[in-house]
Amino acid sequence: MVVLFSITLLLPFAGYSQEKYLQAGPMVGYSEMREVLLWVQTNAAAKVKFLYYEAGNPGQKFSTAETLTGEEGAFTAKIPVENLEPGRLYQYELYINNQLVKRPYPLKFQTQKLWQWREDPPDFSFVAGSCAYVNEAQYDRPGEPYGGEYEIFSAIYQQQPDFMLWLGDNVYLREADWYSRSGILARYTHTRTLPELQPLLGSLHHYAIWDDHDYGPNDSDRSFRNKQHTLEAFRLFWGNPTFGVEGVPGITTMFQWADVDFFLLDDRFHRTPNDRAGGERTVLGKAQIDWLLDALSASRAPFKFVVLGGQFLNPFPYGENYSAYPEERSAILTLISQENISGVIFLTGDRHHSELSKLERKPHYPLYDLTISPLTAGPNTKAANEANHLRISGTYVNQRNFARLAVSGPRKERVLQISNYDKTGRELWNFTIKASDLK
Repeated sequence: MVVLFSITLLLPFAGYSQEKYLQAGPMVGYSEMREVLLWVQTNAAAKVKFLYYEAGNPGQKFSTAETLTGEEGAFTAKIPVENLEPGRLYQYELYINNQLVKRPYPLKFQTQKLWQWREDPPDFSFVAGSCAYVNEAQYDRPGEPYGGEYEIFSAIYQQQPDFMLWLGDNVYLREADWYSRSGILARYTHTRTLPELQPLLGSLHHYAIWDDHDYGPNDSDRSFRNKQHTLEAFRLFWGNPTFGVEGVPGITTMFQWADVDFFLLDDRFHRTPNDRAGGERTVLGKAQIDWLLDALSASRAPFKFVVLGGQFLNPFPYGENYSAYPEERSAILTLISQENISGVIFLTGDRHHSELSKLERKPHYPLYDLTISPLTAGPNTKAANEANHLRISGTYVNQRNFARLAVSGPRKERVLQISNYDKTGRELWNFTIKASDLK
């Protein structure tokens, strides 16, 4: 009797004892109609799994497979949740070493709805942003901290979108990090552990691309020695459906949400050096451009988001804008016109300011480039008078910010509402684009 009593007495505290093994997360990755991905990181080798159930029905729980985290994989676990039903909201629980680890915020995920041939596509919304710098004084440059106002992640969480799209520079590798695998993994871990991030990670689906700072040094290109290590880190820490496409190593992929397609591009792995005077000059590489044009041509989506680390439309050849590679930029624009591809919108980051650019292409429809930056890195206060004559008046923002994009309406009358918010969630501007105007 004494032994049984002792075991019973200890059970309520078991979840708390296992919490000490939790480093970051859990996080929700991709969502399909019958499968989603869950991610978590421990700080030592541990057995992890998830129990899940349809919202409102905790009496019928299901379990994922159990995974053992290890040092070789930075103690991360990516666990697919399979054989789900479309269009359902699920709640889930984290178990470490067979003990429940409670979180002080909701843990949930959703499967996408099977709407085709049945009804109009569902309305949905997502949040986008880039340039998330998390301070760590001993490795940062001396002086005023570059990152801050992490409460922006709480403002994003309050929006309760369906997913978040990270537009690159989601991690800032420092000089002490980028030339060792251990340094790279330590930096990814440090950023992912930020307390303000955790509720957001646990209940929104997340997709990501990278730019120079989560790939390597500033303005890094295909010559970066450790690009295989940063690719490994990106794969370990993000829950995209795939990484790279046939013949194109890197992070390139695509996904669909409702009736909208997203094409996630890699502007680093194949990029030639910005200052190379002769020879080939490319941002994406021919194979990736061929894939993009194939994928765009095959898409029937009313909105086709081309997601890229750096600005595409801005004609001012500053820094790493695509206009610094004019031949390739022009070729892509020409192919979009020649192939009669409708609905293209560029989503970009990098610049530490936000703006919406519009390129008129008569007799073709206009192209838009929505740049959203920064989340927590230092804002760029010097671009207001930059020679971007494509900028739509009133959309320039030089403070920490994010965007919410909402797609709604009947199948043949889809509308995109773009809203830009400051770090507190206060709306700064909004803009509407009809799919019918992009044909």
